Amino acid sequence: MYTLGINAVYHDCSATLVRDGVVLAAAEEERFTHVKHGKRPVPFTTWQLPFHAIDYCLAQAGIDLRQVDHFAYSYDPSLLLQEQAVDGHILLPLEPSRSGSPTATTSPWDPLFLSYVVNAPRQLADGAPHHLQERLRGATSGDILRRWHFVEHHLAHEASAFLAAPFDDAAVLTMDGRGERATTSYGHYAGGAYRRIKQIDLPHSLGLLYEEVTRHLGFLHSSDEYKVMALASFGEPRHADFFEEVMRVGDDGGYTVSPLSLAQRFGPARRRGGPLEKHHYDLARSLQFALEQTVERMARWLHRETGSPNLCMAGGVALNCVMNARLRERGPFREVWVQPAAGDSGTSLGAALWVDSRQRAGQDRRWVMEHAFLGPEFGDDEIEAFLQRSKLSYRRPADIAEATADLLARGGIVGWFQGRMEFGPRALGARSILASPIDPGMQSRLNEIKDREDFRPVAPVVMEERARDWFATSRPGPIVAPFMLFVFDVLADKADRIPAVRHTDGTARVQTVRRDQHPAYYDLLAAFERRTGVPVLVNTSFNTRGEPVVCTPRDAIECFWTSPLDALAIGSFLLEKSA
Repeated sequence: MYTLGINAVYHDCSATLVRDGVVLAAAEEERFTHVKHGKRPVPFTTWQLPFHAIDYCLAQAGIDLRQVDHFAYSYDPSLLLQEQAVDGHILLPLEPSRSGSPTATTSPWDPLFLSYVVNAPRQLADGAPHHLQERLRGATSGDILRRWHFVEHHLAHEASAFLAAPFDDAAVLTMDGRGERATTSYGHYAGGAYRRIKQIDLPHSLGLLYEEVTRHLGFLHSSDEYKVMALASFGEPRHADFFEEVMRVGDDGGYTVSPLSLAQRFGPARRRGGPLEKHHYDLARSLQFALEQTVERMARWLHRETGSPNLCMAGGVALNCVMNARLRERGPFREVWVQPAAGDSGTSLGAALWVDSRQRAGQDRRWVMEHAFLGPEFGDDEIEAFLQRSKLSYRRPADIAEATADLLARGGIVGWFQGRMEFGPRALGARSILASPIDPGMQSRLNEIKDREDFRPVAPVVMEERARDWFATSRPGPIVAPFMLFVFDVLADKADRIPAVRHTDGTARVQTVRRDQHPAYYDLLAAFERRTGVPVLVNTSFNTRGEPVVCTPRDAIECFWTSPLDALAIGSFLLEKSA
């Protein structure tokens, strides 16, 4: 049984294919179209449909649309038709004017989103969103529409966590900007069944609060929140009391978010690209500090409600690795697991897993997300054919890991293109730029290569069995962080050996890797350690500013030749630029 998960709402559209409980393929559309986050401001924001990602998933399994048994769409338009009371008024989340076009007071979502309200009754009757019906009919018979499933946005987030995590019993916490209505959900997965305990609805949203401050600080509010997290380490939480007043957590686990008046309280918003000053750092730190406090309180309530020793999380807020580390180090749960495509791209994964699990009710789970390498892969024959057609000079060393380690040990910066592409926003060793952490100036060099802000940190990757020799945790056992979603303190006696990856607050956003997860990546780390005594490399995403992470050999070659990278290790082949 094949189930195809689709996210085509909001941003970061994606597709995932599941067969009988096992994920076969997953990818974001941006990797194929080069439209980052799937957003085109022409003339207003529009969201892409993941046709290329769907095509990849089907090709990976060797099937076509006629062989897909179930379609799982990570959005339920019927929820928009239910009236809700806000401050005594009955409203729809989006309300069309009599002409059918958005009114001046409508939330600024795109026309595709608005169409769900306008067309939802017909969509539900027909069985699939109107913007997909004709395309599906063109590929297969009409009865496929009867196998269409709308999955609520936050349920898709939840399922992407508890059906991928390595737990049979887990508390579940999802937080993002918004779904149809929900912005936060709490649940408990145990005995093969899931129960949602509580949800928080609009207008109260931790994700939208973080977006608003992100916009005030001069960044893109829907994709640059991670920059605010990085800024925070340079500041002091002087305004934490203000944000703790804004975010109030009740004894029942619920919270409210009061309206912000940032310009009134903190002065005019920073102009995009303008200078960063101390009060910007302090504002970012205050927000980050208050968010961590708030989510820790929420997690403690959820732990009391469920009694579970484990927590799994998803939703865009769960990409905040500093918050995640606080939950891991100080929170009540024994284990904390975060789904690596925690943002909206991961809802295609969750929707597919949820519908698959409903169809296979009573059967055991067959899959755990031990790695995120679910995207396209290119063999040596295909890579070499492209290199030859492009008339590029290259060599094929006896061992690509050893040859690359030589370059890295000499201070080179290398594009690393190996195996199946990662699913989610993090480059995890399949589509990465790698460098030595030993050079204190390496962070600046990499930020210059990628044309990004100087304050942005770079992250280390380390062999899992060596992680505790270099990084600290208060928890017993090994450090296991395959998805780069937690920060750890760099050990004091190692700080001067890997200065490039140590952030200003002494932490680093660590990725660990085992050989069974990615043999070439692991072998490269081992080869680098033999040369330098350091089992750590700098890992950042293989892209330049404004571009998604590379997907194909063509993407990798273009990025290599249009940026000051020293070399490209692509499959078994090595390309180097002459001095």
